[in-house]
Amino acid sequence: MKLLLINPRFPESFWSFKWAIDTILTSKRTLNPPLGLATLAALCPENWEIQIIDENIESIPMEPKADIIGICGMGIQFPRQMELLSFYRQKGHFVVAGGSYASLCPELYTNLADTIVAGEAEYIWKEFCRDFEMGAPKPLYHETGTVDLTDSPVPRFDLLKLDKYQAVSLQFSRGCPFQCEFCDIIVMFGRKPRTKTVEQVGRELDLLRSLKVHNAFFVDDNLIGNKPLAKDLMRFLKTYQMQHDYPFRFGTEASLNLAQDNELLQLFREANFEWVFIGIESPDEGSLRETKKVQNTRQDILSSVRTIYSYGIEISAGFIIGFDNDTLETFEKQYRFITDSGIQVAMVGLLTALPKTPLYERLEKDGRLNHEATNSDNCKLATNVVPKQMTYDEMVAGYRALYHRLLTYRNIAERINNKMRYLIDPVDTPDYSARERVDILWKLFSKGLLRGGIPAFYHFVRSVPFSAPKLLPLVIQDWIAGLSMRDYVTRHFIHEFETSNQLIHDYLKSIEMTFQRYLQHGAMEVSLNQVKNTAANLSITMKGLLDREFFTRAAQQLGKVLEDTTSSITLHIEEVHEGQLRHLNRLLKKLSRHGDRIRVAVHDNLKEVVHVDSSIFHLIMQNN
Repeated sequence: MKLLLINPRFPESFWSFKWAIDTILTSKRTLNPPLGLATLAALCPENWEIQIIDENIESIPMEPKADIIGICGMGIQFPRQMELLSFYRQKGHFVVAGGSYASLCPELYTNLADTIVAGEAEYIWKEFCRDFEMGAPKPLYHETGTVDLTDSPVPRFDLLKLDKYQAVSLQFSRGCPFQCEFCDIIVMFGRKPRTKTVEQVGRELDLLRSLKVHNAFFVDDNLIGNKPLAKDLMRFLKTYQMQHDYPFRFGTEASLNLAQDNELLQLFREANFEWVFIGIESPDEGSLRETKKVQNTRQDILSSVRTIYSYGIEISAGFIIGFDNDTLETFEKQYRFITDSGIQVAMVGLLTALPKTPLYERLEKDGRLNHEATNSDNCKLATNVVPKQMTYDEMVAGYRALYHRLLTYRNIAERINNKMRYLIDPVDTPDYSARERVDILWKLFSKGLLRGGIPAFYHFVRSVPFSAPKLLPLVIQDWIAGLSMRDYVTRHFIHEFETSNQLIHDYLKSIEMTFQRYLQHGAMEVSLNQVKNTAANLSITMKGLLDREFFTRAAQQLGKVLEDTTSSITLHIEEVHEGQLRHLNRLLKKLSRHGDRIRVAVHDNLKEVVHVDSSIFHLIMQNN
C-alpha cells in the first residue's frame, strides 16, 4: 500500500513569525513539523510505503501515486484541508480526513472524505489499516475510549525534512486537569493527564539525536498537568542531557502554577528548558474566575512570572480579550501587565468560542454567537463571540489599538528591560555558531532596525545589556520576535481598508493602460473584487499569447500593488505556451515574497507543465 500524508498549509498568523523566518532565519521554512502525521506513519503496517508532505515547507503533488491520501488539519487549516480533500477525491483517490478539527467536529467532513478518523489514532488507525487491506474501510473511526500512551510508537521522524523546521516536536502527555471554559483540550483528551514512559521519551530523543536535531519542543498542552510524573520526566531529561553532553535545548507549554513549585522549576532548568508558553489570559481576577481559570488566581501573576524568570527560563504567553467581565478598561490593564511583565511573545487574541466547548454551548444558549464569523483563528480582527460589556466594534478597535501600542519600538525595548531585571541568568545552549550569530545580528540591523530609522536604533541601544553581555542573545531574540509581530500587525491590522482599496483602483487604471493591447486582443483579462471592510482582490487571467514584455511589466506592476496596498492577487493561468514558461516562472519568483497574498489557479491541461509551489503561493485546487 502507498500512503500519502499531507499537512495543509497554515494561513499566516502571529504564530507563523513570517518576517523572522523569511528575513532572519532563512535556512528554515516554518516553526514545527507535523508530529501527528509522523506518529500516524509509525502506526502503519511495516510493508506500507509512506510519504509525508508538509505544505508549509514543500509543494503538494498534483498527480500523486498513492492508494490512500490522508489529510490532517487544525481548525485554522480547515478551509485548505477541505479544498485538498475535495480535489484529490474528485481525482479518484481514496481520501481520509483526520487531525484535531476532524476529532472535534467529525460531522463537518461527512461529504468531504471517504473515511474520517476522529480522536486519538493509536488504536483506530490500525483498525482502519486492517480494514482497508481487506477492502472494507468504514466511513468513520471514532475513538471513544481511553488511549494508553505507552502504546504510542516512536514517531517516524525520518520521514520529515527536519532541517527545515526551527524546532522538532515531541509529546509526553495528553490531557489537562483544569477546566478553562474556552478550551477544547479537555473536550478531546480529558482532564486526567496520561503520559508516556520516560523510556519512550528516551527512544524518541535517541532518534532525534541521530538525526542531528538539537532544538526540541514538547507540544503537551500542559506538560505539568501531573506534577509528580512531570518531575520524573525532568529528572530523566537531566540525566539524559548529562550523559550525552547536553545535546538538546527544550521548550514547552505549562500552566502558571509552575511558579509555585521551586523544585520543579529547578528541574526545568537542569533539564535545559529555555522557555515555556503559559496561558495567562488576563491579569483581571474577575475574568479568570469567570472562565474557570482559577489556577491563575492562587498567586500574584506578575510575581509568578518573575519567579520563573529567576530560574533563567524565558516566558511566552497567551492573552485573551472579550470575556464577559471585560470592559473598555481591560485594554489598559492588559497593556500595563504585558509591559511590566516583559513578555515579548505576548499572543493576544480575541475570545473565540470553539465548537463543543463549554463556552460555545453557553454563548449559543444565550444567543451571543455569530455563526457567520470565524471560530478557529483568534489572531484576526474578528471573532464569533458577541461581547457583553462593550460593543463588538469597540472590542475590535481596542484590540487593534492594544497591539499597535505594544509593538512600538519604545515598548519592545521597555519590555526587554523589564524582563532583564529578573531574568539575569538565562538557560542558554548555543544553537548557532559565532559566524551564524553575527549573520543574524547583521540581518536584524540591515533588514529590521534600518527600516525603523533613528527611533528603532535608539530603542535597540537602550535595551542592550552592556553590563551583562550573556543576555545579548536573548535581547536579539526578543527584537526579532517583536519586529516579526510588528510586521504582521502592520500588514493585517490596518485601521481602514478604504485608503488601501482606493489606491488599488488607481493601480487598476494603470494596469489597464499598460496592458491595453493584450486586453484588446483577449490575451488577458483583469478585474477587481472588493467587499466592504476587507482587502480588495485583483484578478489577472492569462488566456492567450503573452510575450516577454508582458511578464516584465506584470512583475513591476503587481509588485507595486503588493508593496503599496493590502490587496491580494489571483492569477488565473488558462493558457500558456512553452516559450512563455521561463518568463512565467520569473514572474512567480519575483512575486514569491508576497506569496501568502497570491492565489494561483492553473487550468487542468497545463498542470503537467506549469508548476506552482503551493508552500509559497495559495494554489487553488480545482479540477477543470
